[in-house]
Amino acid sequence: MSNAISHLEPKNVWAIFEEICSIPHPSKHEGRMIEYVKQFGEGLGLETSVDEAGNVLIRKPATAGLEDRKTVVLQGHLDMVPQKNNDTNHDFEQDPIRPVAEGEWVRAEGTTLGADNGIGVAAAMAVLQSDVLEHGPIECLFTIDEETGMTGAFNIKPGFLKGDILINMDSEDEGELYIGCAGGIDTNAAFHYKEEPVNADHTAFLVEVKGLKGGHSGLDIHLGRGNANKILNRLLYTAMQEFGAALSAFNGGSLRNAIPREASAVITLPRYKTEAFKKKLAALSAQISNELSGADPGLSVKIEPTETPGFVMD
Repeated sequence: MSNAISHLEPKNVWAIFEEICSIPHPSKHEGRMIEYVKQFGEGLGLETSVDEAGNVLIRKPATAGLEDRKTVVLQGHLDMVPQKNNDTNHDFEQDPIRPVAEGEWVRAEGTTLGADNGIGVAAAMAVLQSDVLEHGPIECLFTIDEETGMTGAFNIKPGFLKGDILINMDSEDEGELYIGCAGGIDTNAAFHYKEEPVNADHTAFLVEVKGLKGGHSGLDIHLGRGNANKILNRLLYTAMQEFGAALSAFNGGSLRNAIPREASAVITLPRYKTEAFKKKLAALSAQISNELSGADPGLSVKIEPTETPGFVMD
């Protein structure tokens, strides 16, 4: 396990978070995390239960003299958003997250970090572990599948919790209280096209958009960051309208709740227009980079020759 974050304070919180990073836990695949949290609670000698949905509940009695206080529930979720860079070889169901501390920030190598909600879960577990904190009765609720359906929270049965006050550990900023939630709509779209042979006078290219920050579609959508799918479509529209390009393949984005940070396409261009297109692409990329300079300065657009595809779309 990496020691990249072991020096951070408070050490007990970061030590638990590092263990969480070592356990694969994408949405719908939280089994090992459920077992880890269950064993954690039982190892502390605390009342621990797992409901039919897979939610874990751990109860810690009040510190002596505070038994009359209202029970507080600390709630976090066990799953994470599994997104990686295209050039990163990572299996979220098998491989650990590799956290790295850089200045005041902690990130992961080539993937999402899972601090949503791993750091909230770690903080709650550190409270359970502490023998110095003074507190009333505590319940720590760890739900499953928050990122892709809230199925854990929706399937909590009456009576599972006894607490009076619930603190959601899945928050981003200190000193802010949220009343409400982010929403979303899924769209499944289908369209038909004909496969056509590649024009003999065309050359094939791979166009890639990389280097964007991405982010959570609910929490970061207002920050003005680049969307790789939109940027690539903007480039391809110019390629088709002004240079007669044909499209063979398009790949971009990976998750419904993550802003796409990488996208790529395979196109073919008339040979005699390729140099002019490269110049146009460079100019358009510079224009987009300038537009994003304040919010997303890492944009990279590359074009390079590639193997001729088997077909293009009409």
